[in-house]
Amino acid sequence: MNLALPALVPALPVLGAAATLAAGKKAPGLARPLAIVPVAASAVLALVVALQLGTGQALDAATRLTPTGGPDISLAVHLDGFSSLISVLVGVVATCVQVYSTAYLAKDPRYPSYAALVSLFTAAMFLVVYSGDLIVLLVGWEVMGVCSYFLIGHHWETEDARSASLKAFLVTKLGDVPFLFGIFLLGADAGSFRITEVLAAASEGRLGHPTLTALLLLAGVAGKSAQFPLHTWLPDAMAGPTPVSALIHAATMVAAGIYLVARLLPVFLQSGAALVVLAVMAAVTMIGSALCALAQDDLKRVLAYSTVGQLGYMAGALASGDREASVFHLVSHGAFKALLFLAAGVVIHAAHTNSLSAMSRIPGLRKRVPHAYLAMGIGLVALAGLPLPAPFSGFFSKEAVLTAAEHAAKGEALTNGVGPASAVPQAAGWIVLIAAALTALLTAAYATRLFLVAFHSPAGAAAVAPAVLPATDPATVAADHEADAPYSPELDEADPATAEPRAMRWPLWVLAVPTMGLGVAGLFQDGLPALLDGGSLRPTGVTAVTGSGLAVVGVLAAYGAWRSATARLATGAASRAAGLPAAAGRVPEQAGAPAAEVLVADPGRTLLGPLFGPARHGFGVDRLYHAVFVRPVVAAARLVRFLDREVVEGYVQGSGIGANLLGRAVRLAQTGNAQTYLSALLAGVVLLAVLVAV
Repeated sequence: MNLALPALVPALPVLGAAATLAAGKKAPGLARPLAIVPVAASAVLALVVALQLGTGQALDAATRLTPTGGPDISLAVHLDGFSSLISVLVGVVATCVQVYSTAYLAKDPRYPSYAALVSLFTAAMFLVVYSGDLIVLLVGWEVMGVCSYFLIGHHWETEDARSASLKAFLVTKLGDVPFLFGIFLLGADAGSFRITEVLAAASEGRLGHPTLTALLLLAGVAGKSAQFPLHTWLPDAMAGPTPVSALIHAATMVAAGIYLVARLLPVFLQSGAALVVLAVMAAVTMIGSALCALAQDDLKRVLAYSTVGQLGYMAGALASGDREASVFHLVSHGAFKALLFLAAGVVIHAAHTNSLSAMSRIPGLRKRVPHAYLAMGIGLVALAGLPLPAPFSGFFSKEAVLTAAEHAAKGEALTNGVGPASAVPQAAGWIVLIAAALTALLTAAYATRLFLVAFHSPAGAAAVAPAVLPATDPATVAADHEADAPYSPELDEADPATAEPRAMRWPLWVLAVPTMGLGVAGLFQDGLPALLDGGSLRPTGVTAVTGSGLAVVGVLAAYGAWRSATARLATGAASRAAGLPAAAGRVPEQAGAPAAEVLVADPGRTLLGPLFGPARHGFGVDRLYHAVFVRPVVAAARLVRFLDREVVEGYVQGSGIGANLLGRAVRLAQTGNAQTYLSALLAGVVLLAVLVAV
């Protein structure tokens, strides 16, 4: 293979980003083609590289960048089935996002800088995927962090966007610090930063500190892939433009941590303790995020918590020793989650709000967005892992994760030759299996809730809803959603009175194809398994029945709760019509002006009961962090400011004032009279003579 091809894959988006920035203001008409063409070309080249590499093959090439006095830093490329598959995913999703953004941000004056950052973001992920050296990988890792800061804060004129971008940057950097030390420790133990040599050292047992190294790396993974306890930045990141959310959640930033662990899985297999920690982290993340998703009113926050939970699935598969199942779910999730976010953007475009409760009061919303309605349905079926109406990609990849956990729980981990099956503790398998099964039920429940509340609310909801202010009135943003619900509004750049442009429509169907058909490729041994480690991705009978049964139970439970809530809402509507109080239909926490009242048939309240309030606010994790970390840091900063201004600066100013006073005193003696100077000199001589004589 010509190495120029894989080198061009990350290089073209970088060149496109530079060209977009250079031509953005002088030639705005060139910004869109300069944003789309290089990324699309990279996607095509990534596919060509994957086809040329074939299955079961690997390519490793490197040139030394600089000596360090220790392990050298090399510009290395490592290509195998994992990197080929994920690079194609990154290229396809990034191309769809760039095309979609041309319409979604059509009137945005900062579109050129936005498009350039998306291209640079894509290039950084390509660099992470193709890199064969940990230090070069770290460069792409950090560039993604910087790009995410600017993209999440694209609408910097809003307080939500500014705080969300800062939070994302700080939380991920909190994980990146130990991650950096983990890379240094891994390079010192292996004697090289080359990934192939690191893996060779791990397989030969030459790593001196495998547990410490793995735990340090997991800190960075928890930050970048939004795993507990560093998951809190991702839901707030919904303040950024919807296409950015699709890119971050589907194919770039959050996928980078999972990909890194999959790439370095032999290192993690050296430490059973690290695998148990990863399993616990994945379990808490899966269950907690699914509960939170079931309580959110913001459409994008539901999908954000969904991403956190699905990343927990991937981390759970890695804790079970099966990186094939993890990457399979990563790719299928990338397809259907990008589809869901882009479809959500079309719905927000039509409804002019992120709020599910507000959407429930819009009659005929699904008829206004038929393409998004169907796309959202396809994506949610894949997310829930339902076998009906058809087993889409999410069904097969979710079952692969459950199968991996089942085998690990039996002591028969599916490591597929990466390491010994005995290296995976059975406890890790049981933790992941139980958590993943419960999450399957909850995922189906919140996916059903989202679909029913947004598109199938009863006709009476609009009739009993309070009058809604014009969409251009800023007060509507506060009135359209439930007052106690976390909400991440973004500036809607589209006109809700018109249908979505084609540029926002056809990316949905491009992504719907892998969402529906990718899972079948995992059933054939010469399909995805041959491209990866060669193990089987077929679910076992017990796992398939259990996982599917739990998903169906989740759907039925959500549907039943929705019907019950709908009946109560109808009773409230009848009471209002009769002039009676309608407490049954009103949200209990709501009070105040009629414009702030929200009438919605929400099954989440019925299903969660007393957990609804805590789940809506992320179980208080943000508040805990604010009390334990933010307040002490702010108090310390204020103390430092006081000491600097009142104490340190006092000494500095005092020294200046003292020198000034001394200068004034000395200046009094400078009269300019020569006789005075001679008299003083003579007096000094006499005084010295007397002193010497005595």
